[in-house]
Amino acid sequence: MRKKVENYLLSKIKEKGCIHLSLLDPDKIKIERAKEVARTIESIGSSAIMVGGSTCTGKFSFDDLIIELKSGSNLPIIIFPGNIASISKHADAIWFLSVLNSSNPYYITGAQALSAPIIKSCNLEAIPLGYIIISPGGAAGFVSQANVVPPDKPEIAAMYALAAQYMGMRFIYLERGSGSNEPVPVKMVEKVRSILDESHLIVGGGIKSKEQAREIARAGAEIIVTGTLLENENYEERMKNILEGIEEGVDERRS
Repeated sequence: MRKKVENYLLSKIKEKGCIHLSLLDPDKIKIERAKEVARTIESIGSSAIMVGGSTCTGKFSFDDLIIELKSGSNLPIIIFPGNIASISKHADAIWFLSVLNSSNPYYITGAQALSAPIIKSCNLEAIPLGYIIISPGGAAGFVSQANVVPPDKPEIAAMYALAAQYMGMRFIYLERGSGSNEPVPVKMVEKVRSILDESHLIVGGGIKSKEQAREIARAGAEIIVTGTLLENENYEERMKNILEGIEEGVDERRS
């Protein structure tokens, strides 16, 4: 059953064609900056804030970070879990993700089974997500022991995406890896988008410029996620450029 945050995301996608979500890594943000960053993210036009990372070391309380973010913004806070410790009752929702191309069952169904009772006890909205890691994959690919999809094999990504849709996962995430030099190839985005008729397509990793965001939005992405650029001092201007690129890409797609 779709709930509040998922319905919000779908309404934003319907309105804008493609939306932007900001990803904050707890290991790379100073908690004293969280409120200010959240306020800025909302003012620039991001539609929600994702919190999580592949190597969360717990340098401060995950709960405290989310509380600080919520004090600075009215945007939904969605957990992007790197492990079962990345759960907080203070968030609005959690991506209930399965790493579809992991070689270790733990990351496909094991961690999910362990975390499900915790998520229920926290009364968190769980949004089902099929997570597909594209080479090089970065920390996410390494930690989750993924058989990363070659970037020149869009048909493999499309097969995983269609399987995820058939399993009832309402969102599909193509991940190139945080800090990747290049984003998911446009041809792969196009191929995956063309095969999906129910699930919604998220693309993240390596998106650093207005032009890259424009091309990926034009290719059919419905959500674009950026995170690394938020770690830079001039992130406001770079983020504005990303959102402008998304808007231009949607306009071109619709024309």
